[in-house]
Amino acid sequence: MIILDGKNLTLESFIQVARFKEEVKIAQSSMKLVRKSREFVEKVVESEDPVYGINTGFGKLSDTSVSKEDVSKLQENLLMSHACGVGSPFSDEIVRGMMVLRINALIKGYSGIRPVTLEKLVELLNKDVCPVVFEKGSLGASGDLAPLSHMSLPLIGKGEVYYQGKRMDTMDAFNELGINPIKRLKAKEGLSLINGTQAMTSVGAITLYDAFRLYKLSNISLSTTIEATNGILDAFDPRVHTARGQLGQIEVAKEILTFLEGSSYTTRQGELRMQDAYSIRCAPQVHGAVLDALNFVKEKVEIEMNAVTDNPVIFIEDGLAISAGNFHGEPLAMPFDYLGIAISEMGNISERRIERMVNPSLSNGLPAFLVEKSGINSGFMIVQYSAASLVSENKVLAHPASVDSIPSSANQEDHVSMGTIGARKAG
Repeated sequence: MIILDGKNLTLESFIQVARFKEEVKIAQSSMKLVRKSREFVEKVVESEDPVYGINTGFGKLSDTSVSKEDVSKLQENLLMSHACGVGSPFSDEIVRGMMVLRINALIKGYSGIRPVTLEKLVELLNKDVCPVVFEKGSLGASGDLAPLSHMSLPLIGKGEVYYQGKRMDTMDAFNELGINPIKRLKAKEGLSLINGTQAMTSVGAITLYDAFRLYKLSNISLSTTIEATNGILDAFDPRVHTARGQLGQIEVAKEILTFLEGSSYTTRQGELRMQDAYSIRCAPQVHGAVLDALNFVKEKVEIEMNAVTDNPVIFIEDGLAISAGNFHGEPLAMPFDYLGIAISEMGNISERRIERMVNPSLSNGLPAFLVEKSGINSGFMIVQYSAASLVSENKVLAHPASVDSIPSSANQEDHVSMGTIGARKAG
């Protein structure tokens, strides 16, 4: 079981919950913070002093006051009106990732949600009751409003869920499992549930985890290609890469030499030829740049996994609720575009090595298309076609999403990140 405290979630522990269904529990120290921030919200409701998101409307309607008798209905209406995502549903692992990330953000004590609401979200996660969340519809600012609204509807018995692979109305699943929904949300709870970057972070984190695996496989594949083509090891000499000083490049060259230690199929410069083509000779520079990109994105993702992304942000000790913009996805939007570019380049250089393997003019004596009796047999000819097609599609998907913005909420929200699109594109 993973104990969540709002500051200890890593990419690896996130994957344990999202993909491998590890159960979670909230640290007692965090629950104390949750209770204190909730007390602040209750005081605001009773005082009827206007505080954004507690007793006002949202977005352009932030200047519209709401009476204390209506604050509960306001939160329910918020979830229902904002649950307007479209497209295919996200995978269960992405939605589970959203759930654990939102729990981890809300337990930091800056949001004012009730413990009972958080505990219900934990219950659904641990029982693997997965809300149906649609992949499109988020601007990546004001939070991932549409996806997080769909994620939150089951807490009050609405929406749909997946349970044991079956899609069903929430209450049908709850009745089968003996789960009771929360009767009603209270002041600020709806906003606390949906004002955050957890959809883009979940999509991007899962993509990043798989990209690290892909990077490792790319180094293994490169090593076998070097053997098959009697590649030259001198280009991987650590002195060359230390002289440049790029950390990813140094690491890749070291790993390739480790994989190839003792191989009788490699050569030295001048034995068969002086140089290999760039897709082999410059692989440490390219793969290393990819590794540097992945490590950069990981740093940003792990910060966001343990971040406060709510609005307003409650500061218990100061007795303040400050309306600001921590929900804006730009700190992740640009890294996720970078992630997509890095993944695309892994594919790009890999396809060039496939071409060198199958092309008898480039493969240093290997049979055409790696098959006996070529002509009768096409061998791996069309494998390279498929690879080229994927590389071309990747280049289209590498176009950045973060450079775009369309104003929303009657121009109150006039610059958005499109970070969730960037994360999906990278995936």
